[in-house]
Amino acid sequence: MFDPYKIREDFPILKRKINNHPLIYFDNAATSQKPKQVIEAVKEFYEKHNANVHRAVHTLSMEATELYEEAHEEIAKFIGAESMEEIVFVRGTTEAINLVAYSWGLHNLKRGDEVLTSLMEHHSNIVPWEILSKIKGFKVKYADVNPDGTLSQESLEENLTSKVKLVCITHVSNVTGVVNDVKTIAKLAHENGALVFVDGAQSVPHMPVDVHELNCDFLAFSGHKMLGPTGIGILYGRRELLEKMEPFHGGGEMIREVSFNPEKQRCTISWNDLPWKFEAGTPNICGAVGLMAAVKYLRALGMENVKAHECALTDHAMKRLEECPKITVYGPKDVRSKCGIIPFNVEGFNSHDVALLLDSYGIMIRSGFHCAQPLHQKFKIPSSARASFYIYNTREEIDRFIEALKEIEQAL
Repeated sequence: MFDPYKIREDFPILKRKINNHPLIYFDNAATSQKPKQVIEAVKEFYEKHNANVHRAVHTLSMEATELYEEAHEEIAKFIGAESMEEIVFVRGTTEAINLVAYSWGLHNLKRGDEVLTSLMEHHSNIVPWEILSKIKGFKVKYADVNPDGTLSQESLEENLTSKVKLVCITHVSNVTGVVNDVKTIAKLAHENGALVFVDGAQSVPHMPVDVHELNCDFLAFSGHKMLGPTGIGILYGRRELLEKMEPFHGGGEMIREVSFNPEKQRCTISWNDLPWKFEAGTPNICGAVGLMAAVKYLRALGMENVKAHECALTDHAMKRLEECPKITVYGPKDVRSKCGIIPFNVEGFNSHDVALLLDSYGIMIRSGFHCAQPLHQKFKIPSSARASFYIYNTREEIDRFIEALKEIEQAL
């Protein structure tokens, strides 16, 4: 049985009070809280196993290496990858996108080519491609979104020409919670000869995700949004693609051999095996251990259960928000087409003012444009408040949230 009240007992921070109110944490799209199982896994690593990986034969190094490689294997199973060789640890989704841009894009995109993304993307899935386009001369194109924030399938298909070499699409919008039909998008892209990169930062923590079912070529997500530590994330890539790609960072660990030629006064370098070719330097070992603990925690809950719980919370919140006449909610109203994210504004209030007022009730939400200015421009608003839910949130918390919003409405 999925029991959010029992789950809450695993999260020490939820025992806090903010401004003399019990903490209600509705900023999960930005980062999630951490259960004691993750905190203890990181603590135990530093207390018992701390050493560098792949660099020594002593006991601590062997233990650390075993844990680090096990983390790759657990992540591979979690998303349905064929092997740990397809799992590259990075700092987060942003670094994963940059890795693909510079390890794949720099060597495969040229003038006349196109990269297709959308107006609902996080800036992390826009900025790297725009920067690289200025270097390589290719064009970045944007599929439009409908008035309710859903992706315009017509615009996507119109822009998906033979010139497009890569489609970069978010699985779930970090603003509206819209879930894109990545499987269909991937089918269309592959039929046109394009590869598919999926930003899974808002999907992998909240629903079952299988890379083979999605038929994507790359998938990126961040540990800190799925109960794990900050500073650790994942790039999944199809093995045949990763094997052909050049490294992103140079340094230790990512090489097989560096040989100096005294006549040419140059070094000849060969790359290490996957995934180490892309993991230069000392990695975030404890972050990987913590993320492995987070993945095991989520797997025990069942990702279908996680999705169902969030859907029920979102449905309850959307219905109760109808009681607030001065509130405008953005995005689709049908909770079956979205994850547990609700962007809104309160008439007469700046989104930051709403966030500060809610903080006085102990309720934590996000305010601003959520690193997605093009979508806010599409909605013709400068910013929005955003409530986002996760496994430890409850209907009672939503009810307190609604009552606080009603009081804020009455303040003008």
